Amino acid sequence: MSCGVSSQPRGVLYSTSNEPNTRQKAEVEAKLNVKLVSLLNRGQTCGYAKKVAAKGKGKGMMKEELKGPEVCKDPVRLTSHAVGVNIFKQGEDPKLKPPEEYPEWLFQLNLGTAKKLNELESDSWEYWKRLRKENIWRFNRLHKGKKL
Repeated sequence: MSCGVSSQPRGVLYSTSNEPNTRQKAEVEAKLNVKLVSLLNRGQTCGYAKKVAAKGKGKGMMKEELKGPEVCKDPVRLTSHAVGVNIFKQGEDPKLKPPEEYPEWLFQLNLGTAKKLNELESDSWEYWKRLRKENIWRFNRLHKGKKL
């Protein structure tokens, strides 16, 4: 047996002592790891793990209330400050200046609904912008259900 060939069958290791050898220990550890992983996976698939709260629409779903900014109802503050203009987390809303310090065009802005096409003059820039916008809306309505 000078070539290193043993008389024992291949793949079977015999130990003379009562302790298992390193290969047997490795096999036992591998089997335990497989069982442990299967137990962990089973716990997740059987629903034993904590369920994640689902968001979205569907039956039985609780609707989440949207929380907006706090509304200021103080009349003194509303008349003296530009409430809601401050975009920073810290700081205060700017104070309103007297009307003489603002440009005149600011008070001539149309804050109501947009004027209709027949109310505008045909040679003005607003007329042609509104005409283009209405044509885009018309085109989109006509092609709403059509596939490419």
